[in-house]
Amino acid sequence: MSTSISRPGSVTLVAVLAWISGVLDIIGGSVLLFQSGVDAIVDKLGGAAPLIGSGLITIIVGVAVIVLAIGLLRGSNAARVAITVLEAISIAGSAFLAIAYPGGAIGEYLSIAAALIVIALLWTGRANAFFRS
Repeated sequence: MSTSISRPGSVTLVAVLAWISGVLDIIGGSVLLFQSGVDAIVDKLGGAAPLIGSGLITIIVGVAVIVLAIGLLRGSNAARVAITVLEAISIAGSAFLAIAYPGGAIGEYLSIAAALIVIALLWTGRANAFFRS
């Protein structure tokens, strides 16, 4: 935990962006679950199971990112690594959802952008110093 170096503003920004990314993942996953009754979308994905599975995984990742954002604010390096991994998974999931459900693609592109910004800001020099102290 960080005790000697004050938290950089970029880390606070990352925590906020992580929350936003997590919320967008939850929304995207929920939209996908609601589409499980639309035959055209289900057929396009090869059945309801991949559609439901993708939606649930996206929602779980979103919730985990929101919870881990608290660890970021406290200077937890484990939270930083976990957020980085989850954001990478979020990018992959959002890319899949943008293709699978073009009607919701704008939200997924916003989720991808937020995830990329979060990852970049987590690994700056000042952030490294904060998480290593």
